[in-house]
Amino acid sequence: MTEAPSKPRIAIGSDHAGFSVKEAIRKYLEGAAYAVSDLGTSSEGSVDYPDYGKAVGEHVVSKQADLGIAVCGTGIGISIAANKIPGIRAAVAHDVNTARLAREHNDANVLALGGRIVTGEAAIEMVQVFLATAYLGGRHQRRLDKIAAIEQGERTKAQGAG
Repeated sequence: MTEAPSKPRIAIGSDHAGFSVKEAIRKYLEGAAYAVSDLGTSSEGSVDYPDYGKAVGEHVVSKQADLGIAVCGTGIGISIAANKIPGIRAAVAHDVNTARLAREHNDANVLALGGRIVTGEAAIEMVQVFLATAYLGGRHQRRLDKIAAIEQGERTKAQGAG
């Protein structure tokens, strides 16, 4: 008898602008029996998105979570912050196709969403697709290797035809 694959552990965080969407996602994930680390914020009181992008990114890189979800007003600022953590590949998605391609082609390990752009319902659909999609590897791996080389400051490896 083969054991069913376990669900990934999810780190989730948001600023005040993403709080209500984060809460909708968190409730969905917990209801679907995912292990969720809610890294805040805990209200709509004004906070700074870099703190939460960093927290989600660090949780994923340290393997305390398998994947992350980060939400700010547009998804852009929090993704920039998360992407400052070496090893994080945060991708902003505003539709399910982008969420799917972020995993398939880019092996994104953090999904960034815009709480002022998408509804909680749309965000949950994107999360479902993101979590259900596997990285394809193949030709995409060469590109990820170049990104890793850039992170490590190895510009010569990152250069070249491609």
